[in-house]
Amino acid sequence: VQLVESGGGLVQPGGSLRLSCAASGFFFGINDMSWVRQAPGKGPEWVSTIKRGGGSTYYADSVKGRFTISRDNAKSTLYLQMNSLKFEDTAVYYCAVGDRISRIPTGGQGTQVTVSS
Repeated sequence: VQLVESGGGLVQPGGSLRLSCAASGFFFGINDMSWVRQAPGKGPEWVSTIKRGGGSTYYADSVKGRFTISRDNAKSTLYLQMNSLKFEDTAVYYCAVGDRISRIPTGGQGTQVTVSS
């Protein structure tokens, strides 16, 4: 299993970013996928999950209405559109295989999102 996240960066409060996760080494299309984040000094936090068919999505209350998870099974790629970013969204974001994952995947590199004015 290889998961490579990208798209992070520095953004002002209220701004937007789109994260991507390129997956390989497993059958992406038949697996539920999640985003997990870890803020400085805090434990991992589940952010969002999309079911394997893409028809069902789930969000943590902290991001509901602001973030949108999606996937392109043909490209084996997972996305996270993040709008109306807040200071508290600052974290390293990881993608993970599975439903409502709240741990950092082994070997995950993540992508840093920093919300700052």
